This record gives sequence, C-alpha cells and structure tokens, in this order.
Amino acid sequence: ICLGMQCAVVEFARHVCGLAGANSAEFDPSTAYPVIDLMDAQRGVKDKGGTMRLGAYPCRIEKGTRSAAAYGVADLSERHRHRYEFNNHFRPTLAEKGLIVAGASPDGALVEIVELQGHPWFVACQFHPEFTSNPRQGHPLFTSYVKAALANKQGKK
Repeated sequence: ICLGMQCAVVEFARHVCGLAGANSAEFDPSTAYPVIDLMDAQRGVKDKGGTMRLGAYPCRIEKGTRSAAAYGVADLSERHRHRYEFNNHFRPTLAEKGLIVAGASPDGALVEIVELQGHPWFVACQFHPEFTSNPRQGHPLFTSYVKAALANKQGKK
C-alpha cells in the first residue's frame, strides 16, 4: 500500500534488475536510479501543506492480472495520498524482469498497481484500499489476498 508499493519497486529494481543503489528520490535525492520520483506537478512546490495527490483517481486494470480477477471490472476509482510516483523511465527495465503494471491511470502515465510475474499472489498498490474497506466488506485486494493465502495453506493454487 502506497509507500509499501514504492519500497517493493525499489527492492525489485535493486535485487532483480541489478540497479545497485536504486531508490526513491524521497529517500535519496541523488540516486542514480530514482525508480520512485517526485511527481512532475510537485517539482516547483515549496509550501508542501495540502499539495499532495489527494482523493479519488481513476485506474484501468489490465486483463489477465490478479488485480483484474480481484476487482472483476476494468475501470475503477481509488483514493490517494502521496507526492511520489513510479518513475516510468524505468518501466521497460522492470517489466523485462517480471514486474507487471496491473493498473494505471487511463492515460497510462501513472502506475497504480504492480504485480510479480509467477508469484502466487504479489500485488502492491499506490493507493489506499484501507480507506474503502471494513470488517463486513473487505476491499477486493484484501479479500483476494486472504483467499490466496488460504488456498496456499491448503495446498491449492
């Protein structure tokens, strides 16, 4: 979720793609591989209060992904609270090694969900699904994760 997705992308870039020192520009502004970087709209912002990417934004899900199976729809809206994003400059490199962009903004510019190819269930999202989840009706990603964990425990795929 949000920073967790960003850290997963950093870890994948470092240890699967071999980009030693890959990082988020939030943590290391001088990294040679800023796989997570400040949004373009945030570059000139000096007074940070209330200037994040806040609120609901559209997301288009890729067919055939775990996310598509979880949601059951192609287009949705999720809530955000951040100013750093997946850096599209590194998208081809990470995709070549198995990082799937499972969800993005309708124009494809903002990565919203990533998955790991061949993993039983690895889904990481930029948005905050906890904002729309409750004990009686879990968010689709949470429900899908719990079902996958139970199936794995029972030896099912």
